[in-house]
Amino acid sequence: MPALFALSSGVFWTLFIFVLVFSLYAQIRVSSAYSKNSKIPSRGGITGREAAAAVMARAGIDDVQIEETDGLLTDHYDPVRKTLTLSSANYRGTSLAAVGVAAHEAGHALQHREGYRMLSFRMALVPATQIAAGIVPFIYLASFMFMRGLSGTILDIAILCYAVLTLFQLVTLPVEYDASRRAKVQLVSLGILDRDEMPGVNETLNAAALTYLAAFIGSLLTLLQLLSARRN
Repeated sequence: MPALFALSSGVFWTLFIFVLVFSLYAQIRVSSAYSKNSKIPSRGGITGREAAAAVMARAGIDDVQIEETDGLLTDHYDPVRKTLTLSSANYRGTSLAAVGVAAHEAGHALQHREGYRMLSFRMALVPATQIAAGIVPFIYLASFMFMRGLSGTILDIAILCYAVLTLFQLVTLPVEYDASRRAKVQLVSLGILDRDEMPGVNETLNAAALTYLAAFIGSLLTLLQLLSARRN
């Protein structure tokens, strides 16, 4: 968090350390949970792609393309292009982790189909969020170049950018949690997984949710620090 060079209170340092530790914990947790459950095959032997297709088919969704991509946990749903992209391990894999992650992404497609308000809100925030994220590096570059730190108009712009980023992270939380909830329900009701297999899925998706929470807390802390600097 570059904005912490303006920190004047020990309270913020304490919060910063907490956020740092929590973020590291979240990353370790999701990596550990995914690695563990990617080694446990589902009894049904259904691939992640098949699981996602089944979840969407039940909801009557037939206009979403399922694609494969490289990378680790690069899975995502694009509501604009109506594409559900799965990393190769989850696209082709039959593990509890692969099926769980794929169903989670399909959960976003269900949200989109039903007009889930928080997803619509997040989609509306995307343009402003992209602009804010693109401006932030230039803000800090300018502050260091002029050796004045964040102050005046630059500080106000930084506050505005982080307000947008924090709002986006906040809205992301219910969207992600709801997608996981939908995924868990569908996996059992469709018979893709048995109930005694669900702990592996729960562990994987719950760990992933922590990373979104950590991102929100980190963004919020930066915003609070900027507001504190503005008041001072």
